[in-house]
Amino acid sequence: MSEIRKNTEESRYEILVDGAVVGFAEYEVDGDTVTAPHTEVDPGHGGKGYAGKIVEQLLADAKSAGQDVLPVCPYVASYIGKHPEYLELVPEEQRARFRLA
Repeated sequence: MSEIRKNTEESRYEILVDGAVVGFAEYEVDGDTVTAPHTEVDPGHGGKGYAGKIVEQLLADAKSAGQDVLPVCPYVASYIGKHPEYLELVPEEQRARFRLA
């Protein structure tokens, strides 16, 4: 069983398995823009979709808050590319920078 939490003190979303943090996605907020610079999952927990769950929560929260997202982390950019419902979060003039249509 996994749980996702927003750790505002560390500026990251974390995924916990059996109470232990096994992955995270860092974020930085500047006004109405959220920058996602890095996502990481412990190698022993890779391949279970944990990174996707973390990133999905980060993007859903940004969307509900009306924030733009700059997916500096290649994984976050790739996730947005595969989930077009989040493309609107990336400002149109920034999309080419992250190889998003």
